[in-house]
Amino acid sequence: MSRLDSFIRRMVAQRDCLNWAAKAVSDIPGIVLELGLGNGRTYDHLRELLPQRDIYVFERELRAHSMSVPPERFLFLGDIEQTLPLAADRLPEKAALAHTDLGTSNAGACQALASRIGLPLKHLMIRGGILVSNARLEIPDLMPLDTPPGVKPGRYFIYRVS
Repeated sequence: MSRLDSFIRRMVAQRDCLNWAAKAVSDIPGIVLELGLGNGRTYDHLRELLPQRDIYVFERELRAHSMSVPPERFLFLGDIEQTLPLAADRLPEKAALAHTDLGTSNAGACQALASRIGLPLKHLMIRGGILVSNARLEIPDLMPLDTPPGVKPGRYFIYRVS
């Protein structure tokens, strides 16, 4: 498969998982967390899916398209391993939905980072909340869920916080 086809499949899977997750949290109160802003495509999509919710974004360095930059009060800049544990003091409530896409071109490094931030992230989530991730998380109290139809197993991961 070409890199372009792989990218397209990943983006479709990401969109389908986020669309499913937004519906799954429709009756769950809470904010939304976006870990990894990148150029802001998924942040922009989350704004459309959940316009009534505050979306807090974590990013190492701001490089997003100007139309996809969150207001400063919703932005945590810096190393996620440092900003995520400190976020509980700044967040007004727990998250109903979190999306993490902290991808690098190195799959092993991406998985290692996901493992290190999983527990601090879970502590920011409300019970029953949904976590969508580009990496597998093996964290206590995260119940793996099936991805939407058409999403290849292992391409994206969805969890419910129990």
